[in-house]
Amino acid sequence: MNRSFRVKVAILNVKYSPNLGDGLLAECLERELVRHHPSIEVVPIDLAGRTHYGGHGRNRALAMRTLERLPGPLRRVAAWSVLSLLARVRLRPAFRAALADCDAAVIGGGNLFADDDLNFPIKLALGLAETRRRDVPVAVFAVGVSDNWSATGERLFARALASARLACVRVRDERSQDIWNRRLGVHGVPHAKIARDPGLLAARCYALPACAHAMRVVALCVTDPLAVRYHGGSDGSDAVLAAWYTQSIAALADAEWDVALFTNGSPEDRAFLDQRCAGWVAAGRGRVRRLPDFAQPADLVAALSRATIVIAHRMHACIAAYSCGVPAIGLRWDRKLDSFFALSGRDAFMVDTATLAPAEIVTLAERAAHEGVEPALHADLLDAASASVALLGDLLRDRACAR
Repeated sequence: MNRSFRVKVAILNVKYSPNLGDGLLAECLERELVRHHPSIEVVPIDLAGRTHYGGHGRNRALAMRTLERLPGPLRRVAAWSVLSLLARVRLRPAFRAALADCDAAVIGGGNLFADDDLNFPIKLALGLAETRRRDVPVAVFAVGVSDNWSATGERLFARALASARLACVRVRDERSQDIWNRRLGVHGVPHAKIARDPGLLAARCYALPACAHAMRVVALCVTDPLAVRYHGGSDGSDAVLAAWYTQSIAALADAEWDVALFTNGSPEDRAFLDQRCAGWVAAGRGRVRRLPDFAQPADLVAALSRATIVIAHRMHACIAAYSCGVPAIGLRWDRKLDSFFALSGRDAFMVDTATLAPAEIVTLAERAAHEGVEPALHADLLDAASASVALLGDLLRDRACAR
């Protein structure tokens, strides 16, 4: 093989989502792929048509609240109408232009095979249709798979994947593998193997601050209860989760933990924190502060790397913290988070705010800080994530050379 052969690879995900966790895993995948294979040129394609971080999602919370209030059939019709129009008018031309001279494509990173109001089924079907039009080989890599597909969503996924030139299918955990094989195998789609989440490589892909972890600092990721409910969590009304945050922040401050409040960047999370932050800071008597909003995934990773522990619903806040050797406590909502905590041997630190008393979070925080992250498993998972990306690069080069 000619080692100087240049390969142009489109990577489809939601890199520029307001939730910087999505950007984090997209950047980790891109950087590790190029590190292993400098001859690969990456073309990022955001499935929502975004081209940069920031400035997006201002109407997201309104849309989510509106859909939440609609009865099921009307909700699906509304989502289908809006997303289909977006796909035809804006996304198809953008996808077509980005893929014009690519040698291969990757659907890579993130919980992309989920069906929240047909969002990903419609957008991925459109992206795969464009790869098929150009006869471009496609790798599905390190994706999450949720078991929440509607009949329409499953049909869109199955038809698009069955007609694509699939080079490989790798999902990020065993639960995703089971769902993929069970729901898509009957449609003739190849079965999935495993590739670990590229977000695990955050500590290797970013230049971390040259300082030790701060002493007794909890980085607490605040998530809007609306987002928790929308993605299948059961924390109840806004008031219920807000009360849990209020009591837990106070309990941690009383136990002489410094609490640093932050979000992953989703507009609804920021708005929820905006509404309550002043009260939480005032009640903390000097031990509670809000971190500045992050502009880039690197800012998020740097802040997490400085903490003693991290507490979060958001999966990639927990994954990035783990990558940096910072123990995380996961707040249950979406089963993908349970899967990561099981994978990393930290099931005991996966908790439910509906049943965990705020005083108990203090005990768990002390335990997490004392036990830390098990080093051998940590190294194994990061090495496995890196090796999976290297193999992906080998495959993409081989398929591109064979075209």
